Amino acid sequence: MKLSPSEENYLKAIYHLEQASDTGVTTNALAQRMETKPSSATDMVKRLAEKELLHYVRYRGVTLTNEGTKSALQIIRKHRLWQVFLVEKLHFHWDQVAEIAEQLEHVHSEELIARLERFLGEPDFDPHGEPIPSKDGTIKQTAKKLLAELKKNQGGVCVGVKESSPEFLQYLDKKNITIGTKIKVLGKEFFDGSMVILVGKDQSFISKKTAENLYVQTL
Repeated sequence: MKLSPSEENYLKAIYHLEQASDTGVTTNALAQRMETKPSSATDMVKRLAEKELLHYVRYRGVTLTNEGTKSALQIIRKHRLWQVFLVEKLHFHWDQVAEIAEQLEHVHSEELIARLERFLGEPDFDPHGEPIPSKDGTIKQTAKKLLAELKKNQGGVCVGVKESSPEFLQYLDKKNITIGTKIKVLGKEFFDGSMVILVGKDQSFISKKTAENLYVQTL
């Protein structure tokens, strides 16, 4: 079925909130993520429930149906493919593409997306290290852990970011950290979890918050 951009945004938001929770998504949490009033979020939830894209039980929250999950994954798929295109082909920086991809993800042409994927060489991950769902909704996962979990003298390769705001990505640029960067933990402060790391040949200091927002694949 053809959905409005607003409906698609809500489905995507519910999917991401579901992934971060073991219970149903509350309308308050959804409203906060969508930056709107709880009453507006409830109205949209009821509309999507009528289309059988989610289950809604008052005071218990919402969960996506199989069809709702499928729709959400296709929106995410388009978003991440467009991000790859913007970075690799139009040479946008990784901190510039999210807002543009938010607009492009609402294009409904399946043929366009299929051609885009082939043109890009069928990538598995977007510029932020997030897996790109396949056409059938399959997601390729990679073994990873937060940098904060590594101990002294352990190393890894940056494979993703938990926080993808432009401000955080710009901060990582200053630290010369991007997807594929090798990082080694040289020291870790017991008091506050901050770290001294080796990036290339350069030592750098990072906070616990930064370490908790970087995914690495250990070497």
